[in-house]
Amino acid sequence: MVERILAATQQALKDLMGNSSALRHLKAVDFTDEKFGVPTVTDIIKELEKPGRDPRPEFKTAKFADGVETMNDLLPGMILEGAVTNVTNFGAFVDIGVHQDGLVHISSLSDRFVEDPHTVVKAGDIVKVKVMEVDLPRKRIALTMRLDEQPGDSNARRGGGQERPQEIARLRKPPNPAVARRSLPATAR
Repeated sequence: MVERILAATQQALKDLMGNSSALRHLKAVDFTDEKFGVPTVTDIIKELEKPGRDPRPEFKTAKFADGVETMNDLLPGMILEGAVTNVTNFGAFVDIGVHQDGLVHISSLSDRFVEDPHTVVKAGDIVKVKVMEVDLPRKRIALTMRLDEQPGDSNARRGGGQERPQEIARLRKPPNPAVARRSLPATAR
């Protein structure tokens, strides 16, 4: 195909490569045949115009924090940029550059209720996270995307404090008196 283009332009390959003005005047349809269609010929002409170009869209990567290379470098409260590596039903794993992905629990993905983490993030997303807890012995990193959340908040793992204690107490069954009496020693009955 390239040889046919070179013959039509009467130029050497080294002269044609990168020569936008000569290549823009070419019509892909003039070089199609049973083997190469218009899209393929168009791609070949574009490659001759900008050799070495990557046809994929620009790929964004997370900018990892300088000096944060291992879990030992992490401190609760640090705000870091990371890349989502996996999304599960219980949250999202985020690579923050320390060779161990951190977990953003479903309750810490957003300030609003999240039923499905896939509606908030997807693998490859670049996100800002805050370190909530680092468990070195178990190699676990707890993260949040709610940047106003503070490490040690009692609501951090319980959906942001949206539960109501009076409703929880109402839903609990009262103890069965018959079972309670049977568990007492015979002298106490």
